[in-house]
Amino acid sequence: MTSAIIISICVLLLIAYIFDVSSPKTRIPSVILLLLVGWAVRQGANFLGLHIPDLSPILPVIGTVGLILVVLEGSLEVELNRSKLGLIVRSTVVALLPIILLSMLLALAFEHFDGISFRTGLLNAIPLCVISSTIAISSSQNLPTKDSEFVTYESSLSDIFGVIFFNFVVRNEVIDLSSFTEFGAQIVIILVVTVAATLGLSFLLSKIKHHVKFLPIILLIILIYTIAKMYHLPALIFIFVLGLFIGNLDKFERFRFMKRLRPEILVKEVSRLQELTKEITFSIRSLFFLLFGYLIETSELLNTNTLVWAIAISGGIFLVRFIFLKLSGQNVFPLLFIAPRGLITILLFISIPVGQTTNLVNNSLIIQVIIITALIMMIGLMTTGNGKEKIASDMPQTT
Repeated sequence: MTSAIIISICVLLLIAYIFDVSSPKTRIPSVILLLLVGWAVRQGANFLGLHIPDLSPILPVIGTVGLILVVLEGSLEVELNRSKLGLIVRSTVVALLPIILLSMLLALAFEHFDGISFRTGLLNAIPLCVISSTIAISSSQNLPTKDSEFVTYESSLSDIFGVIFFNFVVRNEVIDLSSFTEFGAQIVIILVVTVAATLGLSFLLSKIKHHVKFLPIILLIILIYTIAKMYHLPALIFIFVLGLFIGNLDKFERFRFMKRLRPEILVKEVSRLQELTKEITFSIRSLFFLLFGYLIETSELLNTNTLVWAIAISGGIFLVRFIFLKLSGQNVFPLLFIAPRGLITILLFISIPVGQTTNLVNNSLIIQVIIITALIMMIGLMTTGNGKEKIASDMPQTT
């Protein structure tokens, strides 16, 4: 049995790697293939009469670690300079405002059709309004640099804003002035923690001489995030700021404190940390979607009762996205199609408190929205073509 488990995990991760490598060429989102493989494993196990224990409790654990690593990986790749200020502002607007507008509209719809309170509707709506940076960033690799940078900024910020917004609604049954005062205090506290933890972790990274140094750093990052989350602090801010800082050390060299961190050594170590983070993130992300696919019931996937809602919600997602891309002055195509739902949607959905769910938002709806948005992204990227190749073909040829 032990050998069978080891072989299965190795084979599944190798299949996931093949999907990831081929995705930029085929433009088929790897999430669809991973979900399909996970579902096929479940059907195969049932057919062979294999007894597999309930794996659903593992999903939130893998998902949370995956979210931390995905945001860290994305923020490490973000380059800070004044020329990017406009891009940062536009991506912030396109990440934040659609979440607020779309979640409000969906909350009103859930309130009207299911007779629930607006707050409960909001809790159920927010998971559907957050872009999955896990899928979006990997799917934008073949776009022009300007567009791929926008996707990295926007999707990472969408994760952060979505989690903060969701936790804010969960924590406050009545939203009033005291709610915003408490929220402001939480932001201040997490910023203080972020500064202290970022400097501390950077110092450790530059000082540790033991041959095992990156795993303890990653474990400390996960530990700090989890403790901050236990105290209901917006912990993703810590992950994002940490990644921005250590990924842009050259921008802070003029400050005195940087000399103590030995930036000439730290830059090399950060590069190695970034590579390790990518490797671990790939493994965790793949396991998450394989496991989620395994947990999918066929009846949930083919549920016609939720399909109309899934199509309508997906249509609303792309309509709102079109409006804000147009207003921001950003390229509408192919960015319009890169609005997949995924890991963060699932994590927030399973985090909705007991007794505050709605019959309209269930496993079927979540799965269908994830698949529909991924398919639209796939078709959109196929029809608009490879951005880098298109730019190359449009350039005048010299004779």
